[in-house]
Amino acid sequence: MQALSRDFGTLHVRVDGPDAGPAVVFANSLGTDLRLWDMVLPLLPQGLRLIRYDKRGHGLSQGGGGQTIEDHRDDAIAVIEAFARGPAVLVGLSMGGLIAQAVASHRPDLALALVLSNTAAKLGTAESWQVRIAAVNAGGVASIADAVMERWFAAPFRATAELALWRQMLANASAAGYIAACQALASADQRAATAALRCPTLVIGGSEDGASPPEVVRATAALIPGATYREIDGAGHLPCVEAPQAWAALVAPFLKDHCYV
Repeated sequence: MQALSRDFGTLHVRVDGPDAGPAVVFANSLGTDLRLWDMVLPLLPQGLRLIRYDKRGHGLSQGGGGQTIEDHRDDAIAVIEAFARGPAVLVGLSMGGLIAQAVASHRPDLALALVLSNTAAKLGTAESWQVRIAAVNAGGVASIADAVMERWFAAPFRATAELALWRQMLANASAAGYIAACQALASADQRAATAALRCPTLVIGGSEDGASPPEVVRATAALIPGATYREIDGAGHLPCVEAPQAWAALVAPFLKDHCYV
């Protein structure tokens, strides 16, 4: 467990792997913390410096601000500069993928390559996020947990005991941090900036994703010249949880190609 001081407070960061290893930085989805990647990290190539962090207002990180995608972009840049010791491959899922796109657009010198999982250059609409914010204001994050599980996971996973753990992670989220992140998503639109990206990019969708449907993810891949799109059949919004072997089978060769392992 490591801490990174920011102007709003402290970010929780975890680093695994050798100090001198090529860096891979992971950015989480809305409502999750850095445990999102637990199942896939052992399946990735050896020798990497694997850097995870909790977004502000999520997990063990403190809150404050976070109402713009630039806030989250700048947090990610600070993590890269403090722990990666140079450019990194950026791996982001959902909101984390939007953050990764923003970092690569604003600081291309820090992005060797991108893995964009279950994400888009624009996620939802301002109106849909305002509806979500109103629901959390009225009843807390727990009040939306069942509906979110329907969007996150395909039916077979929702029938397992593990679902309760992910539901509890979401229900325990800070309402203030969650609302701030929703506000950031409501105004974030990376489509023009993402179309200008020129770094190697792997884009992953899930055939049963109810939060970022595959056609939305595929359209974002089409914006980036040379990007590769792959879809995991039967997986929902969090394939690194539902289908870790399949997700890692796509990501591991990409990391070998672009991390110089």
